[in-house]
Amino acid sequence: QVQLVESGGGLVQAGGSLRLSCAASGRTFSSYAMAWFRQAPGKEREFVAAISWSGGSTNFADSVKGRFTISRDNAKNAVYLQMNSLKPEDTAVYYCNARRYRLGILSDYWGQGTQVTVSS
Repeated sequence: QVQLVESGGGLVQAGGSLRLSCAASGRTFSSYAMAWFRQAPGKEREFVAAISWSGGSTNFADSVKGRFTISRDNAKNAVYLQMNSLKPEDTAVYYCNARRYRLGILSDYWGQGTQVTVSS
């Protein structure tokens, strides 16, 4: 099992920056691809960013490209989301996700979420 705990959310003004952290437990953390999702009020959960288990590949939603950066430190069992040039539409609960497909089995874990509020 993998336990994920997000932190770093808060209230910021438009144009500001915020860094989210996801702390993970589990000896097999490095085997998981990691991602961030978010859910805004009245909207469905949406993909934000992902990073491969090795950290060599990343992917971003069009809405955050050029503004957000995802990174991971396997030695620290941590994943980060650097959020710059924040906009009010970035307001949402942000969730950390860990996923692995090994030996025909999909393992998928989620954190409890952290609130990000961007004011204008």
